[in-house]
Amino acid sequence: SLFVGRRGRRLGIPRPARALGPTSGSRTTCWFRFGKNGVDAEGAGVYGSQGRDDFDRDDVEQYFNYMGMLAVEGSYDKMEALLNQNIHPVDILLLMAAAEGDKPKIEELLRAGADCTVAGADGRTALDKAATDEIREFILNLSPQKA
Repeated sequence: SLFVGRRGRRLGIPRPARALGPTSGSRTTCWFRFGKNGVDAEGAGVYGSQGRDDFDRDDVEQYFNYMGMLAVEGSYDKMEALLNQNIHPVDILLLMAAAEGDKPKIEELLRAGADCTVAGADGRTALDKAATDEIREFILNLSPQKA
């Protein structure tokens, strides 16, 4: 073993592996295919295929933590206030994503049926909370409810 010294020699540092994968020079290809024609993750249900009711309280908490909002807020009070107002979780997520300027999440949520006209505990909608004018326009262009 390279980790254990040999008699009469100093302990050496193991060399990094030369290469990963087969050493015969062959190349590997992906054997599985996503979606209708084997390429789109949305068609395969991997991304973007969720409906409005596929989002729940756990999704709100995970996003709250993922975006570092717990660190900023110091508690779950803001999140709990939204959940206690009986706002649908997908709409809560849209409020948070708009405030963060998270375009991919905004697109996913609007495709799932999030409503950009729903107001949070502070009376502001996702359009009001949009991090920038660009995000506001992005929401308006993707939203079926043009506000």
